[in-house]
Amino acid sequence: MHVRRVAVIGAGLMGTNIALDFARAGIEVTITDRSAEILDRSRATQHTNATVLHAAQLTRDPPEVITARITACSGVPDAVCDADLVVEAISEDLERKQELFGRLAYYSPEHAILASNTSSFTPDDLALRTARAENVVVTHYFNPAHLVPLVELVPGSETAPVMVETLRALYQQIGKQPVVVRRAVPGFIGNRLQFAMLREALALVEAGVATPEDVDTAVRAGFGRRLPETGIFRTFDLGGLDTIHTICGILFPHLDVRTDAGSALTALVEQGRLGAKSGAGWYDYADGEADAVRARLAAALVRAAAQDQEPRAK
Repeated sequence: MHVRRVAVIGAGLMGTNIALDFARAGIEVTITDRSAEILDRSRATQHTNATVLHAAQLTRDPPEVITARITACSGVPDAVCDADLVVEAISEDLERKQELFGRLAYYSPEHAILASNTSSFTPDDLALRTARAENVVVTHYFNPAHLVPLVELVPGSETAPVMVETLRALYQQIGKQPVVVRRAVPGFIGNRLQFAMLREALALVEAGVATPEDVDTAVRAGFGRRLPETGIFRTFDLGGLDTIHTICGILFPHLDVRTDAGSALTALVEQGRLGAKSGAGWYDYADGEADAVRARLAAALVRAAAQDQEPRAK
């Protein structure tokens, strides 16, 4: 199979940047959402992010050339009618997603891959109202989708292998780093690892072992420096597995095994301290501070993309 046209359903932040990532690679994209206002905001974000990509020399195409490859459509039928790949990026509501996948299966070509950016649901969940479960797969991106190279590919119990292999080849071709989740489990790979670390971080703070600031410093200045280069398993290979085995036996009995969010996080939510979006969470965010943090993160991701993905510049 060859993917020449992509349709993105949902023009929020994730859908917008997924569309941009394909367009940056030279692929024609259609995108749709429930209102013209959302599509207008998406178009503005596309141009802003394409400008950043061009300025960072992550693409030779000027912003207007990249965004010209993305066509806004007023509805699902027009968006998917000639798509080879459809990527759903709407809110995490299973009922809405199932209804949508029924429509995608009806309006899209029979060969089209029907993918979802969900981080919560399995392909089997999504395919219940389609007669094309063999075409359904999860393609889970990480935000911001146009800068973070990882995409998790999650087949369902009936997904045809050719769908997964087509997607793996496509993502490698456009400079992403796809991984195949061989068995669909809640959270897939990335979120399970992130939230396992969060659980232990919450336990350390609640027990008075460290402050949130010191936990973050330990990550950034310690193992966080190594993980981008060697990951988890290679890092421990370098440490010596006999030593690691011994430490596991000593440390594992003391690691947190809670099954809920815990008191510290629950208290913040109940107080309305919801993070950057409310002006306070674990940290306090004065006027403009949250935007400054986001800008530093975006700049770091752009620098990483410039180093890791230079061959994909067109």
